[in-house]
Amino acid sequence: MILKGIEANRYLSRPDPARAGLLIFGADTMRVALKRQDAVRALIGPEGEAEMRLTRMGGAELRKDGALLLDAIKATGFFPGPRVALVDEATDGLTETIGLALKDWKPGDAQIVVTAGNLTGKSALKTLFEKHLNAVCIGLYDDPPSREEIEEALRKAGLTEVEPAALADLNTLARSLDPGDFRQTLEKVALYKFRDRTALTSAEVAELAPVTIEAEVDDLIHATADQKVAAIGPLLRRLEGQGIAPVTLCIGALRHFRTLHSASADPGGLSAGIQKARVNFKQKDALQRQASQWGLRRLEDALSLLIETDLTLRSASKAPAMAVMERALIRLAMMRR
Repeated sequence: MILKGIEANRYLSRPDPARAGLLIFGADTMRVALKRQDAVRALIGPEGEAEMRLTRMGGAELRKDGALLLDAIKATGFFPGPRVALVDEATDGLTETIGLALKDWKPGDAQIVVTAGNLTGKSALKTLFEKHLNAVCIGLYDDPPSREEIEEALRKAGLTEVEPAALADLNTLARSLDPGDFRQTLEKVALYKFRDRTALTSAEVAELAPVTIEAEVDDLIHATADQKVAAIGPLLRRLEGQGIAPVTLCIGALRHFRTLHSASADPGGLSAGIQKARVNFKQKDALQRQASQWGLRRLEDALSLLIETDLTLRSASKAPAMAVMERALIRLAMMRR
């Protein structure tokens, strides 16, 4: 049986212990690992591993000894309670071995939980779990987490009081961070709000959100848009030291100024244009201020300059690429004067 969307998320948080097996696969290994962790914990409880009711094995280990899985599901545990036999990093080459274990599974045996990487539609392992009457197959794709997933993560972190604006900011944050980073951020927020009965605010989310290289690129672009010429050089040197390419900076600047231009040209007005822009929640106030200060005509000039710079960077020009980018940013910062 295959589950998708909301049904899949609900099943992973509360798996059916009467099922023989569960396959979780996907290209994002961190997301697969986190969902597997949630499913196993729901099946055997928080003390399951300490009570030796979880048997782990890797795909490579199982390929060397095909009897490991069958032995694990039939073994009698020292402590009472449900058991799980976990196979990590499985491939199609283990389809027959896992299939035999599923066929021999009886109520009371350890439930088989299998994780795998990105499986194709014709994958034998995926087909095995899809067609099995007592097993579940769940694929995790690169879609951003749903609102239900985010609210469930908040609940697990102990964050029950959240202002609507803060929840919207967390939704945006969940789409920009890796699943593991987002979970760590929630844990940090929960620790910050420990014994604090007031609702989580948008300002608190902004303070606790992690700083990434993308955020540092944003700092450089905002310094340019805000006419902070003196800040451009130091910020640029720091990003250069981290290996950021000039073309990457140019693409980021183009995206930013196109957003400002679209907001300024919106028929519903500047505020409506900013609300439509798909940007980080921290940036909306700054974007509205910048778009208002620049004006439509100067924003068009800025876009022309950046397109010209982009073409130069991608051409056979022998000019130092980072120097070309720095000159363009300084010209942009001085353009409003």
